[in-house]
Amino acid sequence: MANKETTVAELTENFRGSNAIVLTEYRGLTVAQLKQLRGNIRENASYAVVKNTLTKIAAKEAGVEGLDDLLEGPSAIAFVHGDTVAVAKALRDFAKANPLLVVKGGYFDGAPLTAAEVGKLADLESREVLLAKLAGAFKASLFGAAYLFNAPLSKAVRTVDALREKQESAS
Repeated sequence: MANKETTVAELTENFRGSNAIVLTEYRGLTVAQLKQLRGNIRENASYAVVKNTLTKIAAKEAGVEGLDDLLEGPSAIAFVHGDTVAVAKALRDFAKANPLLVVKGGYFDGAPLTAAEVGKLADLESREVLLAKLAGAFKASLFGAAYLFNAPLSKAVRTVDALREKQESAS
């Protein structure tokens, strides 16, 4: 009994400390494949095989709703503590290579996700790519602004020079 309470407490803490969770079915995967999957997502998430009944209790205690229907069959959860998109991509890519891994759904930003919505997360560009694009856009707009500010000055200088030359030639 105490062991179950400890497991529920650990799962509850994992739910509370995660940016997102992705629920999977791992039926038929070997221990080696699960180890490889854990290694693929280790930087951004932890991956744990869970008991459905204890997970339902822990999710409820953590205020995570909408997962009960997904907690059927052998379940494992990726508790995301880093880049959610990177984890979704890693799970999708692993599932392509290992069709026995099935993404059942998830929980992100206070709402449950369907498997299709987790797939859409995986299709997003990573945080680093988005930041690089944003930085590029800022840099381009700064160059544009600098050009706009400098253009009237250079035009004014050319106009003053032309007027000065005209006055000098007239006198």
